[in-house]
Amino acid sequence: MHKQKGFSLIELLIVVAIILIIAAIAIPNLLRSRIAANEASAVGSLRSINTAQTTYASTYPATGYAASLSNLGPGTAGNTSSSSANAVLLDFVLGCPSQPCTKSGYSFNLTTTGGPPTYYMSTATPVNVGQTGQRRFYSDATGVIRYNATATAGSTDSPIQ
Repeated sequence: MHKQKGFSLIELLIVVAIILIIAAIAIPNLLRSRIAANEASAVGSLRSINTAQTTYASTYPATGYAASLSNLGPGTAGNTSSSSANAVLLDFVLGCPSQPCTKSGYSFNLTTTGGPPTYYMSTATPVNVGQTGQRRFYSDATGVIRYNATATAGSTDSPIQ
């Protein structure tokens, strides 16, 4: 009788156990990295909204700030003609036809005050807290982006660094 070549069942089980231990260590780090990336994207999107609102208000001074994100977007995918109804200052994802607009695990809302709007507030809230993001973000006409880790962010919360 000659000896068979290959791995024994014990050797295979040890290799599988080692792979599972490595995966148990790596997966939580991967999830934290994704949350951090989503939060960075949300902050960048709020900066884009701030820039778009400033451009919109200077381009259409009689209108004031845009009343909704759809006014800052293209209206329909592929639209390239600009107007106060569809300024084409944001992409179709962030300037979606109806609020809230969802991007990178966050929901974005824009509200205004005055008529024509003289002030605006924008918020970014995780779609699933703990999975797509931890912190909620807020920005307004001042351009300062603020965050809150436990509740909807507002004008009195800490600014991001």
